[in-house]
Amino acid sequence: MVDVISVPELQSEALNRDAGSRIRKLAAIDIGTNSTHLLVAAVDTSLGTFNIEQAEKSTTRLGERDPETGALTDAAMQRGLEALRRFRDLASSHAVEEVVTAATSAVREAPNGRDFLQIIKDELGIDVDLISGPEEARLIYLGVLSGMPFGERPHLVLDIGGGSTELILADGREARALTSTRVGAVRLQRDFIKVDPIPPQRRAFLQTFIQGSLEPAVDKVRRRVKPGERPVLVATSGTALAIGALASSEDDRPPLKLHGYRVSRQRLDRVVDQLVAMRPEQRRALPSINDRRAEIIVPGSLILQTTMQMLGVDELVLSERALREGLIVDWMLRHGLLEDRFSFQSSIRQRTVIHQAKRFAVNQRRTERVAAHALTLYDNTRGVLHQDDGHGRELLWAAAMLHTCGQHINLSAYHKHTWYLIRHGELLGYSESEHLMVAAIARYHRRSLPKKRHDSWQVLATRDNRRLVAEMALLLRLAAAMDRRPEPVVESLRVMATPGELQLELVPERRNQNLSLERWSLENCADVVRTASGVSLNVSVQD
Repeated sequence: MVDVISVPELQSEALNRDAGSRIRKLAAIDIGTNSTHLLVAAVDTSLGTFNIEQAEKSTTRLGERDPETGALTDAAMQRGLEALRRFRDLASSHAVEEVVTAATSAVREAPNGRDFLQIIKDELGIDVDLISGPEEARLIYLGVLSGMPFGERPHLVLDIGGGSTELILADGREARALTSTRVGAVRLQRDFIKVDPIPPQRRAFLQTFIQGSLEPAVDKVRRRVKPGERPVLVATSGTALAIGALASSEDDRPPLKLHGYRVSRQRLDRVVDQLVAMRPEQRRALPSINDRRAEIIVPGSLILQTTMQMLGVDELVLSERALREGLIVDWMLRHGLLEDRFSFQSSIRQRTVIHQAKRFAVNQRRTERVAAHALTLYDNTRGVLHQDDGHGRELLWAAAMLHTCGQHINLSAYHKHTWYLIRHGELLGYSESEHLMVAAIARYHRRSLPKKRHDSWQVLATRDNRRLVAEMALLLRLAAAMDRRPEPVVESLRVMATPGELQLELVPERRNQNLSLERWSLENCADVVRTASGVSLNVSVQD
């Protein structure tokens, strides 16, 4: 097949550099029932995205209210004030232009909750928005939406807090249902667990109580699921992430990050059974659970388990983004930095890749050229250099856009530095396995072919993943070989691929332009191409 493709308008074109862009610093504080959290974000006004620069947490235990009146205790309010004072000073040190703060279940239900907010205003100068349950659900939804592609399937978002549980049904276009139920890990621990470990009859009672409490919310979302749809369950919150960490510890290679990690209902049931049977000191000894989480993990895990049973789903996906990130997205919407709340959805993957490229000072014009050539090769060599059905194309683009980011560390062996930076960086919208594949594709775009002893090869989960990486890395190697100079000299690429042979014709930017360097660079790839694929490579330059 012969095709002529000039450097196309890539997926990144709409997200391109803006000479007038600047970074705006913002802090978000979430005053929850169990913990108070701070995020400091750098908002990129040209990309309409943000990067978390610092995250802090303080266990303030506002949910431990007066048993008679339900009021926030003096001790709890003091813990909250101390945490907020530290967070305010930390945010100030980052020179943020604004601190957006929201208080949730514990404060909104306490008779003296508004008095506490006035104290915060008077002593610290912080304005706190006391949000309702549905508003809390909306902000959680915005946070998850900013970091996870929904695609064509509806998603059920479950956030288990200390005092309430939010259940949201949404797709890539709208939030169909926003619910908040007054059942949470701290509330259940305080009201119902007097003996730990809990006996079987108390566990049965708690599950029945949880089911009865959540039934209206579950019924509401069920009514709004269309016939034939199978929603994906997304779980967020400290409880879900702690359980995810415990579940992932059973893996041969536990993930570095839990965002996007999948937990089956069978594995969840096993983890919950283990937690329920443990004594408090045994739970505290678990490496992924701190002392306070160990106290409330059992009721929280029962909420998660019961909700999965009620919804009839067999798997959940973890999200590390939730209300705090939702506060940042909401601020961006209010300040005109996003066209609408769904603009993340159309380009989560592209935005996060370009964000990382900018972070590591990648020459974006050059990587866009390499990405264009890589996609040209992909589109014209199926069945010859690769057997991919389409999944690898986007991974190839991402690897091409980031393949030189290791030069940010050192030019020597930069492909290895590139693997490390991508591997340990944030790629929103990519699963753990896809994240590893993008890093490995970039790693093998130069020098040696993959070897079994390489860490970057060993962490790839399956034989199919390794095959895809090898094929896409070969395409990226050829594309990068054509980009040897700061300014573009190859205007387009003609590709003819037949079984056993690949012919590449370079079309120069200008008539009679010398492309001997690019031809030499490509011909040096011939042995690698033959070794990796059994295909002979022939290179020519258009007269």
